[in-house]
Amino acid sequence: MTDSEPDAAPHAAPHGPEKVSAARSVAFDLLRAVLAKGTPLDEALAAHDGLAKLPERDRGFARTLVATTLRRLGHVDQLIDGCLSTPLPDKAAVVRDILRIAATELLILGVAPHAAVDSAVTLTRSRGHEKFAKLTNAVLRRLDREARDAIGTFAALDALPDWLAARWRATYGAATAEAIAAAIQREPSLDISVMSDPDGWAARLGAVVLPTGSLRLPLSGRIDQLPGFGEGAWWVQDAAAALPVRLLGDLRGKRVIDLCAAPGGKTAQLMAAGATVTAVDRSRPRIIRLERNLARLGLGAATVAADATVWRPPSRVDAVLLDAPCSATGTIRRHPDIPWLKGEGDIAKLVALQDRLLAAATDMLAPGGVLVFCTCSLEPEEGVERVDALLASRADLRRRPIDPAEIGGLDGLITPQGDLRTRPDHLAELGGLDGFYAARLVKVHG
Repeated sequence: MTDSEPDAAPHAAPHGPEKVSAARSVAFDLLRAVLAKGTPLDEALAAHDGLAKLPERDRGFARTLVATTLRRLGHVDQLIDGCLSTPLPDKAAVVRDILRIAATELLILGVAPHAAVDSAVTLTRSRGHEKFAKLTNAVLRRLDREARDAIGTFAALDALPDWLAARWRATYGAATAEAIAAAIQREPSLDISVMSDPDGWAARLGAVVLPTGSLRLPLSGRIDQLPGFGEGAWWVQDAAAALPVRLLGDLRGKRVIDLCAAPGGKTAQLMAAGATVTAVDRSRPRIIRLERNLARLGLGAATVAADATVWRPPSRVDAVLLDAPCSATGTIRRHPDIPWLKGEGDIAKLVALQDRLLAAATDMLAPGGVLVFCTCSLEPEEGVERVDALLASRADLRRRPIDPAEIGGLDGLITPQGDLRTRPDHLAELGGLDGFYAARLVKVHG
């Protein structure tokens, strides 16, 4: 994936003997893919043919550089704007992204000034913007002189788009919203769920066992090279994402439907707990990915590629797990592109889908069956408000409050209504959690 704007020349030869840093060029392409083209970062990473050609260390640097730039974009933009006497013209959007990358190197990652500045100037020239080369140099030299202390004075919320910062202040209060924003600026750890023997695998991997039962270790190097991956002993799953399945209780011999199931982490949990599982996802390619993930683990669920709002099982089941599509604002620490790809309008569209999925999931349950609804969102419209609306419209459902013992004794993760609410600032001393909401409902009749 390369920049394809008419005024850019991604493959132009650099002036003189200078060469464009390959890792920085890739990071720039990835940033442009997200901000200019609206491509999710994971997709951009998978599609960029130059990324795989980099040495492993440079691949890691390119990923870190683009992710950190996205995490701190609001801060970096304020500092860049303070160095410009007039705004950059629209046709120089490429130059702004080069400045963003270089400013992140200088002020956050601690890259040597000569390396960051010289590479940015060379990249500006190579992308067809020779007339902005002197400006690029001047802005970055000034940032190096004047902004090293300033970068640490911003509120964490100022790194986010205004719409999201305002929502979190309104929902959680200023102090908690600031703590959430600070938590998502930190690099996440690697969380895994194991098939068995968590203590043994923790020792082997150099991991810690979290109170919730997940294993956590530093995210470094290739995941598929870690002990146990090839033999299917574990799978990657954020600790918060592993909690909703636990709310279904003893699953041995139970028939369970996993709705919106791909990529399959929760399906694997359900099967490891003894359930007979039907995994449903509307995307056939995602179902194929789920099947491959389960095959590595030595597991095999029944799979269905279908729209879960209209699909129904041949008979009603004991439990349904619905991990509904959502704005995913709870996963920003792992997906820092989300604030820049989504807006408030997306939430309203997703809420309508969540309501349809909840109605469908309820219809799939036998009397006495349990429904766990969850989203990886921090927005109340995609959590408690959906459950309250469902309960108000259905006389056949009751909320079953969560007991702290079900989630490792962490009573601070339980809401006054008895639901689960995790936030990135929870377990901060251990590295934080993704933001997740989950509620447990029981079908009392019908």
